Amino acid sequence: MPRAPFQVLVYPYQKLRDNELRYALLKRSDEGWWQAVAGGGEDNETPTEAARREAREEAGVPEDSILLQLTTVIPVPVVHFYDSHLWGEDLYVIPQYSFGVSVSSSQIVLSAEHTEFRWLRYEEAQTLMRYDGNRTALWELHSRLSACGPRGLGLSGLEGNSFRLEAG
Repeated sequence: MPRAPFQVLVYPYQKLRDNELRYALLKRSDEGWWQAVAGGGEDNETPTEAARREAREEAGVPEDSILLQLTTVIPVPVVHFYDSHLWGEDLYVIPQYSFGVSVSSSQIVLSAEHTEFRWLRYEEAQTLMRYDGNRTALWELHSRLSACGPRGLGLSGLEGNSFRLEAG
């Protein structure tokens, strides 16, 4: 299957009984660094379809798990991809779309692309990752799941603002 000119990054996460959040990072078997599930689109897949497939293939996440698309889109130079020559000479950078996926079981089933995984608190995960863009995507996911807003206000911090949310 031909590789589509985009990448996905998917963070498996769990919300524990005490509302503590944990994120799974996987250790790459080739380079040895820690990251979320990552991979490319295939054929005519959408980023959402690719995220579900990659999460299933690399971590054993069921395809019907709750998937949260983030707004973080990370530019990645095409030189990082073996099949980039198929995309022509005018494409220099592809987008990496970011997602979170809710996982009910703490067991991750690794593919051969990874040697181990760890469930980590946000602060621990941030220190292990290699790329700033990956840290940004995890920050967005953690902020959304913690309901603390983009500036760390929390939902109660919005009460004094001059706007009102109304149903459709």
